[in-house]
Amino acid sequence: MSQPAGPRPPGTLVTGDAVPLDLRLAALPSRAVARLVDALAQGGLLLGLVLLVTLTAGAASDAVSAALGILVLVLVLLAYPITFETLLRGRTPGKAAMGLRVVRDDGGPIGFRQALVRGLAVLVDLPTVFTVSVVCMLLHPRGKRLGDLLAGTVVLQERVAASGGVVAVMPPPLEGWARTLELSGLPDDLALQVRSFVSRAGELTPQAREDLGGRLVAAVQSVTAPPPPPGTPGWAYLSAVLAERRRRDSQRLAGPAARPQQTQPPAAPPVGTGGAPAHGAPPEDPPPPGPFALPS
Repeated sequence: MSQPAGPRPPGTLVTGDAVPLDLRLAALPSRAVARLVDALAQGGLLLGLVLLVTLTAGAASDAVSAALGILVLVLVLLAYPITFETLLRGRTPGKAAMGLRVVRDDGGPIGFRQALVRGLAVLVDLPTVFTVSVVCMLLHPRGKRLGDLLAGTVVLQERVAASGGVVAVMPPPLEGWARTLELSGLPDDLALQVRSFVSRAGELTPQAREDLGGRLVAAVQSVTAPPPPPGTPGWAYLSAVLAERRRRDSQRLAGPAARPQQTQPPAAPPVGTGGAPAHGAPPEDPPPPGPFALPS
């Protein structure tokens, strides 16, 4: 970046390319509610396992019963968050209910190692009734609890930008193509990075915009289909993907009654004589999305 280094806002994540992304940090109340939901789920799971152990090991010795009880407690307290955060890419049922996700400090998805470190932090949280983590969250500028500090993670509010910015809009020439997109493979964490990039593209230097934009285009194209029309600029491609994703999410929330009736797809561009593309039609071999020069 051409600007001098300096203190960054609390909600800023820095990618591996040293490009800052503004994302909304999860607030303490929402994290507390998510923890309560998980605690209720863990309590129900613990009760069920205790009843199962009691019925199956009723004739066992006291030592065996105590060992089974400790094993069940460890499974519920540790295996629950570690398993969910690993398999659901930074979410537990409670976090999913509150729209929260754990990511690395650079904005990438967490793995088993980060989930394990965060899970083991409960061994400090429980004896102190989570006092240590609450104090850490209140004092840390990014709201990190003890597990986040040890694992190098941060908890975000999903699908919400930290600050105002340019909202991704659908470029009219791409509207018909966007409705054919397969978006089920686009993960939320990647969509968050793309949204922040689109909203802040005008603030980046041309080189930073080109480098990060090219990486995001490649990442999005690897999990979506079909590819964009030939000659599509990178900024237009990413904006169209986000706008179509938002349209489908809003449509699902509105229910079947608000869904428009199926219409015929737009006709293919005319082809000139001799098999050559007519004026304005795409070439036979589509080039990749173009540079990230912003529209005037």
